[in-house]
Amino acid sequence: MPKPPPATTLGIVPALVRSAFLINAVYADSSRAFHITPQQGQLLCVLMPHPQGMTELGETLGLAKSSLTGLVDRTVQRGLVRREPDPRDRRAVRVSLTEHGAELAAEFYEETCRRIDALPAGLTPTERDRLAALLSRVVLDNKVPEVFSEPDPAP
Repeated sequence: MPKPPPATTLGIVPALVRSAFLINAVYADSSRAFHITPQQGQLLCVLMPHPQGMTELGETLGLAKSSLTGLVDRTVQRGLVRREPDPRDRRAVRVSLTEHGAELAAEFYEETCRRIDALPAGLTPTERDRLAALLSRVVLDNKVPEVFSEPDPAP
């Protein structure tokens, strides 16, 4: 018996789950291209706007303290981030990008944005705008941390 043709429309659950897999795959591919892990890529992107404390990073990245400490340790060893004293609390540390880390973060971010922007290439501009509006509502309604900012518009 022949296999039925694939569905042209998915339900909301499989569509969201499969889109998460798609984005994770892009993130993994970009990370490999820059010789970092996807988690290191996320850390670099989160730190692009400004240094953050370990508690703030743990909440944003959804990592337990031990996992975050290991991630930061490995990224420090790569020379991409550094720990520095928190000027507001001498018991705490903040994590910031090194010069090399900031350069790599910018390149990784730009390449990942380019790859993700290409995913809905088959959509019209109106469809892209509608998709962005709907996904924005889902993300904002669920208070997803800002782990990836809006890219700067192309010149």
